[in-house]
Amino acid sequence: MHRGTAPDGITIETVAGEPWVVHRQGYRYPLQPSFHDVKTRLAAMDAQNIDVAVLSIAPPLFLYGLEKPDAAEAVRTTNDAIAEMVSVAPDRFVGLATLPMQDPPASVLELKRATSVLGLQGAQIGSHIEGTPLDDLSVRPVLEMASALGVPLLVHPYYVGSTAGLDDFYLTNLQGNPWQTAVCASRLILSGTLDALPNLDLILVHGGGHLPFQIGRLDHGYKVRPEASAPQHLPSSYLRRFHYDTLTHNVQATRWLVDQVGSDRVLLGTDMPFDMAGPGLEGQLDRSLETESDWAAIAHENAERLFTLPTNQRK
Repeated sequence: MHRGTAPDGITIETVAGEPWVVHRQGYRYPLQPSFHDVKTRLAAMDAQNIDVAVLSIAPPLFLYGLEKPDAAEAVRTTNDAIAEMVSVAPDRFVGLATLPMQDPPASVLELKRATSVLGLQGAQIGSHIEGTPLDDLSVRPVLEMASALGVPLLVHPYYVGSTAGLDDFYLTNLQGNPWQTAVCASRLILSGTLDALPNLDLILVHGGGHLPFQIGRLDHGYKVRPEASAPQHLPSSYLRRFHYDTLTHNVQATRWLVDQVGSDRVLLGTDMPFDMAGPGLEGQLDRSLETESDWAAIAHENAERLFTLPTNQRK
């Protein structure tokens, strides 16, 4: 049963007998039970041999277009619900907060509340806030607070409506998502944001998007273009400032990513329960190519470190 109403004109419609989430801007997707039903989610995890999952809100529900007071209220409700779901199976779930990023002061307060009161282990944020990039100085207090608290920020592409040039063939997701991630991370490098926040932990989804595979262009631009010369070091030297998930949908690409950034910077990603979800770790890595130490790092050690999980319990 669905209770109450949703902000920003979001509705739930029935399509072929199944509930779908529909955004007023046009984006829509099926409301799979594993989004919210603990029993279903645990069964899906078991099917992929996943012991612990990091829970976060579906990115279209960031609600960055809301007025600030409405956004802060919606985010508190959401984070309380995430913490409640974690409490049902605390040995299987870890929670990430969502933040009202259009209101940086409120985001700072909510990040502190979510981590200190609710026990969430960081936050998921969009790669932009309705067009405002994460390197904008107005956003800096949120990044500073995450750094001060020692909690990671997972950066995920964000959209709820049409994207010019990408609406056909599902390109908004297939190419738009990795492009958004690459642009966001490139700006954080080239703006000097990562120099200013040396202890900030950032996780890039979908294998870092296009960033790792086009880092040579940033290096070349850094050498020949004054607009790209602000960072203290060559852009490729910042690749290890990020963590990356394994979800490239290509075993060889993920292996190449591990070779570029190190197995200590890569961890399992699933996109569960969206249709762009990947298989478990066994389906995303070729175990014959991984050393035991690489496998352990990607399978559980990096997540244990980032999300403060008990060690030596998850294999």
